[in-house]
Amino acid sequence: MGEKTLWSGGRLSSNIDQVMANLNNSLPIDKRMAAEDILGSLAWAEAIQQAGILSIEELKVIQDGLKQVADEIASGSIQFLPTDEDIHSAVERRLTELVGATGGKLHTGRSRNDQVVTDFRLWVKHNLPVLQDKIRDLQLTLTNRAATEMDCILPGYTHFQQAQPILFSHWFLSHFWPLERDHSRLNNLLNRVDECPLGCGALAGTTLKIDREILAKNLGFSRVSENSLDAVSDRDFVCDFLYAASMIAMHLSRMAEALILYSTLEFGFVTLSDRFSTGSSLMPQKKNPDSLELIRGKASVHLGQMTTMLANLKGLPSAYDKDLQEDKALFFSAFDQLTISLEVMTGVIETLTVNQERCRDAINMMALATDAADYLVDRGMPFREAHHCIGKAVLKAEQLNLPLEALPLTEWQAISPMFDSSIFDVFSLENAIEKRNAIGGTSKQMVRTQLEKAQQLLNRK
Repeated sequence: MGEKTLWSGGRLSSNIDQVMANLNNSLPIDKRMAAEDILGSLAWAEAIQQAGILSIEELKVIQDGLKQVADEIASGSIQFLPTDEDIHSAVERRLTELVGATGGKLHTGRSRNDQVVTDFRLWVKHNLPVLQDKIRDLQLTLTNRAATEMDCILPGYTHFQQAQPILFSHWFLSHFWPLERDHSRLNNLLNRVDECPLGCGALAGTTLKIDREILAKNLGFSRVSENSLDAVSDRDFVCDFLYAASMIAMHLSRMAEALILYSTLEFGFVTLSDRFSTGSSLMPQKKNPDSLELIRGKASVHLGQMTTMLANLKGLPSAYDKDLQEDKALFFSAFDQLTISLEVMTGVIETLTVNQERCRDAINMMALATDAADYLVDRGMPFREAHHCIGKAVLKAEQLNLPLEALPLTEWQAISPMFDSSIFDVFSLENAIEKRNAIGGTSKQMVRTQLEKAQQLLNRK
């Protein structure tokens, strides 16, 4: 036995096979575009009334019917049928049940090819700002922590090796700016998706006298698509989103990776809240950073979704192909997962405890070796020669099993007569921090300036 669909009974002599119907049906995925489908249908009904297809009375019947369908969908009272292969056929089927044969006129001049991508673009326009708000929430939390931890100094790392001391506030803000770029990418996407394909038909355009610019305006689009063949197949905006989602997820993953390390017994820079930690089923002492590990893992999923969509598109010749039905499953999945990841990361940052003494105590004064080289530069030595001299001092300290700041003055002067007792003044974390006073540096003044700029961005958008 097969299923009868809205397009059965004409060209095809038998109903669709059940297993084919199972493969073909997308209603579980695209029913979340129901509100957008109603909006598109209402706008289309007005357009074809202006084109002479519907009378004023028929337009009113269809409008009332669509509003009733919208109410049923909103309340959850609508009964979807096995023959509803997607949200578009479900709405049309229910409309026809409510208003009779007049409902069959709604699809005049319209294809599901231009209908589905119109609904999809509308959904993106309506919902992408929600994701942007989640980014803003995390950015706000990062600025709040930056303001709170202005007195905390911790070791900065390159190559997973201690490099130079930084303010923890500087670290928090270092994750603000990638998110700002992510927010900007979504703004760009909102501009690119703001194009109305309705009225392009299946691929060649419509024969009806439709004013597509008015149609676009009524739907809240700023412009119409210029080529009907391109319009029904264009899924660049899906790829753009999946790329943007991959970038956001990657930025969250990098933040998660650092915090996982910082929360270990060996580092101890931060302590995660129990609200965002889990325990072990075997080891009673364990407190695991699963919130961060799950966020880190999701980055791989987002990368896979982007690759899947690009691979899906690369072999499609032109116009609409049913392969494109995979676009919404990928988009919605990425949107939902990213929303949760942003919310969880915001909670992690908001509730974690910074262990200031542990951060400071972890710093090896070797991290001030560059400052020692600058000491010689200030006395006229070329930097490359100064770099070489300090390298010798580091080696000598290791040979004597001494911290660099405890190396005797005689050893320093054996390396260069430019050293005097003031070399020991170099080994001050506060001095090292405050010397980094150029724009973008980790001095308190520059971090406060950076924080003010970040806060201004949040207040403006």
